[in-house]
Formats: sequence, C-alpha cells, structure tokens
Amino acid sequence: MPAGHNGGPPLEEEHTPEWGHGGIGNYFYWKAAHRAAWHNPSPGIVAFRIQKAERLGLSYEEYTLEILERGRHLQIEDVERIAEIKRARVRRAVHQRS
Repeated sequence: MPAGHNGGPPLEEEHTPEWGHGGIGNYFYWKAAHRAAWHNPSPGIVAFRIQKAERLGLSYEEYTLEILERGRHLQIEDVERIAEIKRARVRRAVHQRS
C-alpha cells in the first residue's frame, strides 16, 4: 500500500480500455466489421424491418440483430425464438437497473 493510503476502496473505478482487460487482439477488425454490418440500409429496407419487427413484437434493433447474427428473417411461426429474444430483453433491462 502506498504511503498516505487509508486502505479504503478506490474513489474512482479503474480505467478499462474499450477492448476490455484482455489484449487488443482483433478489436479493430471487429469494430470495422460491426460498423459495416450496421451501415445505413435504404429507407425502404428500414421501413420494412420496422413494420416486420412491430408485427413480431420486437424492436428494430432486435429484429436487425437477428438477421445479422443468424442470417434469419424471423417469421410469425418462429414463436420460440421470438420468446427467447423477449426474455433476453427483460434480463437486459433488469441487469441495467442493478
């Protein structure tokens, strides 16, 4: 312990770089890929995705993320996957509050 330290908890959280505590690794490749994946699609595609997401009870981001992550355009018949996405939304909301 340095001189003058009272042994209490730190007053400020330790700085964590954007890429976390591990090595920088492929951080910049992933960041570029993420940016490219979320590029601005045409207004028609955005409008279609918004309407489809609303019909499924999802947000635009949730619906688009499903397309980007799994390559699947969810349908009304995909009840189990839609329920799983909604459960994850609730878990995220609870986690953010705590």
